Amino acid sequence: MRNLVRYAAPLAMVWLTLVGCDTLFTEQPPAGEDFESPLDGLDPETARMFAKGDENFEHVFSVDEGVGPIFNNMSCGGCHPGDGRGTPNEALVRFSMGTDLVPELGGPQLQDRAIPGSQPETLPPGADRSLRLPPPVFGVGFIEAIPVTTILANADETDTDLDSISGRPNWVTAPDFVPPTEVGGGPGLQLGRFGRKANVSSLIQQVSEAYHQDMGVTSDFLPTENENPQAGGVAVGDDVADPEIPALTVLETVVYVRFLSPPAQGERTDQVKRGEQLFEAAACASCHVPSMKTGPHAIAALNQVDVPLYSDLLLHDMGPGLADNRPDGSADGYEWKTAPLWGTRIIEDFLNGQVFFLHDGRATSIREAIQMHGGEAQPSRDNFMNLSPQEQDDLIAFIESL
Repeated sequence: MRNLVRYAAPLAMVWLTLVGCDTLFTEQPPAGEDFESPLDGLDPETARMFAKGDENFEHVFSVDEGVGPIFNNMSCGGCHPGDGRGTPNEALVRFSMGTDLVPELGGPQLQDRAIPGSQPETLPPGADRSLRLPPPVFGVGFIEAIPVTTILANADETDTDLDSISGRPNWVTAPDFVPPTEVGGGPGLQLGRFGRKANVSSLIQQVSEAYHQDMGVTSDFLPTENENPQAGGVAVGDDVADPEIPALTVLETVVYVRFLSPPAQGERTDQVKRGEQLFEAAACASCHVPSMKTGPHAIAALNQVDVPLYSDLLLHDMGPGLADNRPDGSADGYEWKTAPLWGTRIIEDFLNGQVFFLHDGRATSIREAIQMHGGEAQPSRDNFMNLSPQEQDDLIAFIESL
C-alpha cells in the first residue's frame, strides 16, 4: 500500500511508546473538569509526544508555513475550543448535488478562506449544503479501542425487534496511506467511527485530512495541495515546498487526541438519579447507549474498560427535519451518527457560557435538541414530551450531568 513501507518505522515508534506507568506532567487541572487532560498511566516518552501533539494542536499556521491556498481555519484549536466542540462560527460546510459529489466544482468540503492571491470556494448554485459543527476530540482513543464486534452488537438494520430503531454501521474505504496495523486501516470496507456521519475509520485519516482540508497544510500522508477548481486550479501565494509538515507531526497529533481523557460525570444528585431512570424509560438509551467496553490495549486506561460515551456509534434516520440530503460513505442524507453525550456538563465552560447541540449547532439547549429529534428518535422524543414538567427537568438534569 502507498506509503506503508515509508511510514512503518515512525508508526512503529509511536506504538512502542504506549506502555508504562509514569507521567511527564507535574500538575494537572482538577480531575474530570476539562477536555485537555491526558489519560492516566502514560509513560514519559508517550507523555512527551502527547505534550508535543498538544503544541501541534494549538499551533497557528501562517502563510509562510504553508497554510492554504484555501482553508477554513489556521489551527486545530481554532475549530475545537479547549478540545471540545466548536460553535456555529467554526462550523464546516460539506456539499453535494443530491447524492453526487462535484469535484469539478470543489468540495466535498467548502474552503471559504484563502491566502492573498488565491480565491476561496463558493457554494455552487443548487448544491445541498450540510453544516457540520466541529465535534469534541477528547475520548476518541476510547472510541478507537472499542472492538468492531461490540459496536455491531447494537446494530439492527432491519428492526428485527420492532422497536422502530434500526441503527446501522457506516462501512467506508480507508485511504491507502492508513496502514492495516492501524484501527480502521487496510483493504476492504472498514467500520466508520469518527465524524458526524461516522464516515472516517481511523485517527490517522481524521488528523491528516483536518490538516489538509481545514488548514490547507500538506503532509507526508496527503502531500498535494488542495486547490480551488472554481478558479481553474490556479493557486498563488503558497510557495512553501510540499509536504509542509512531516508524518511525525501528524502522528504526534494523533497521539495527543488518542490519549485525551473525557471529563468525569458530575454529582449524582437525587434529581440526576431520577433523570437517569427516565432516560432509560423514554428509550433514549436505545441509541445513546450508556456504555461500551474496550478490547485489549497496551495502555491500562484503555484496556478492557467500560466507556460511558452514551452513543452506539451507529447511523440512524433522524427524519426530514434534521436531514441534510448529503451522503457520506454509506450514510444517506437522513442519517447521522448518534452523538456521544459525555462532556455535556462542562461544554459552556469552554464556549463563553453558550451551548450548541445537533450536527449543525441549531439547538442551544438540551430541551431544544430533544424536541428536534425525528425519524427513529421520534418515539423517544414523544416519550419526553409526555413527561410532566418536573420529569422533563429531571431527565435534562441527568444529561447535563454527563
